[in-house]
Amino acid sequence: MKKFAALLLSLLLVATFAVPSLAACRERTFGGYQHVIIVGVDGAGTYFEKDYMTNFHRIFADGAVRYGVRTETKTDSGPNWASILSGVSYFKTGAENGVVGGEEDRKFPWFPSIFSDVRKAMPDATLASFCNWSAINIGVVEDGIGVNKQNIPNDDRLTEAVTDYLDAGNRPTLFFIHLGEVDDVGHAYGSSSDEYAAAMQRTDVRIGKIYDALERAGMLEDGLFLVTADHGHKATGGHGRFSKIESLSTIAVKGKTVKKGGTLDCDTKLRDVAAISLYALGVLCKPVHFSAKVPANCFNDVLGQVRPVHRDIIDLLCGAFMWIYTNLGAPLDKYFP
Repeated sequence: MKKFAALLLSLLLVATFAVPSLAACRERTFGGYQHVIIVGVDGAGTYFEKDYMTNFHRIFADGAVRYGVRTETKTDSGPNWASILSGVSYFKTGAENGVVGGEEDRKFPWFPSIFSDVRKAMPDATLASFCNWSAINIGVVEDGIGVNKQNIPNDDRLTEAVTDYLDAGNRPTLFFIHLGEVDDVGHAYGSSSDEYAAAMQRTDVRIGKIYDALERAGMLEDGLFLVTADHGHKATGGHGRFSKIESLSTIAVKGKTVKKGGTLDCDTKLRDVAAISLYALGVLCKPVHFSAKVPANCFNDVLGQVRPVHRDIIDLLCGAFMWIYTNLGAPLDKYFP
C-alpha cells in the first residue's frame, strides 16, 4: 500500500510540474499578436504560386500557405470581400457588387465586419482600411467606429500611402489593404496573358514594399501578416462563375506562432481570414453568426476548429457541390463558360 501511495504521489508531482513545462515550451497563438495586417489582391486567385512572385515567396518561406482555398459560391468581388471581412457566407450577407458599392447606408449591418468586432473588444485600437476599390470601405467596413478609411484607385499611390502612414509612426491593430490592378488587367486581357503576369509582378513588388515598411515600423515581431485574393480570372478574362480558375484562391499567413510550412486544411474558405484575424488578436467572443473557423496547419498550437455548418445549411450544400465539382476537375469547366 505504501509503495502504491508513493507511486501515486510521484505521478502527481510529475503531472504538476511537467505539464506546465510542456505548455510553456509551446508558443501560444490566442491573443498572441498586437497587429493583424491583411493584404487583399483583387482577382489574383492562385497565381501567387508563380515563380516570378519573388517577394511573396521570400515573405512566406517560413509561413503557412494554401493555394486551393475555396471562394464563396459566387466568384465576384463583393460577395468575397464581404465574407473575408465578416466571417459569413455570401448566402447570409447577400453582398452583391452593387450592394457593397452603393452610396447608401450599409446594407447588411446585422453581420458586422471584424473591424466592428475588434472595436468592441479593444475600444482604443487603431484601425485602418486603405482600398483601391472604394466599395469595400462604403459597404463592408462600418462608418462611425473610428476606422481610418482611404480610397485610392491606383495601386502605386495606395502603396505609397500605406508606407507613408506606417513611416509616420502609425501602428494599427487591424489594417486591411486592398490592391486592385490585377483584377482590372484580368478583365481586360485574361489570366493567361503577358499583361496579367506583369500586373502580378508589379503587385509582388508592392507587397514587398508594404512588408518592408511593417518591418521598419517594428510591427512584425508581434504582427500577423496575411495575403489573400477574392477570386481568380478565366484565361480569356472575367469571373463570377464556377470554373476552378475562378473559384480557387490563396491564403498565406506569416507570424511568430504560424506553422512553418503549414498548408491549412482542405476545408479552408476565404471567410476563415476573419476567424484567423480575431483569434490572433485575442477577441474572445467569436461572433455567433460566424461560419468561419481557424484552419488546422495554420498555427503551431491549433489542431483546427470545426466549422459551425449548422449556422448556414444552404452554404453547406452548395459547398459540398463545389467540392465535388472542383475535385472532378477541368472537364466540367466547359459547362460554366
